[in-house]
Amino acid sequence: MRWQELKDEACPVARAMSVIGDRWTLLVLRDCFRGVRRFEAFQERLGITRHVLADRLRKLVDAGVLSREPYQDGPVRYEYRLTETGRAFHPVLVTLMAWGEKVVPCDGETPPLRLVSRATGEPVRPVVVDEATGEPITPSNVRAER
Repeated sequence: MRWQELKDEACPVARAMSVIGDRWTLLVLRDCFRGVRRFEAFQERLGITRHVLADRLRKLVDAGVLSREPYQDGPVRYEYRLTETGRAFHPVLVTLMAWGEKVVPCDGETPPLRLVSRATGEPVRPVVVDEATGEPITPSNVRAER
């Protein structure tokens, strides 16, 4: 299967991967949720080439995940903001963070990045639950079907 063909697949995972399916795109989105909006800031934080960054930002704008808005005239410069579609990616990113912390923990020298509640300051542990029942969703209690 070719990369460009993923968006036409019946599988929602394949279609999602057609939008966010590489490391740079995921890291750009991570930084967006941390408040990064400007091209130079993304480039500095990620160490990514201008060409690759421009490509990933364009794809995210084209997919409706980010919007491109001018913040300066002469020369015109743009910043990138999460759209409603982009903000809907947050639970995926949070779950990926939790998985990464469990499976690929920090080296012990650098403190790990943790999610904490803005209200209490306490650590937050994400759990994927069924909206109707509030029960955790696990491989043993759900299946995919058409």
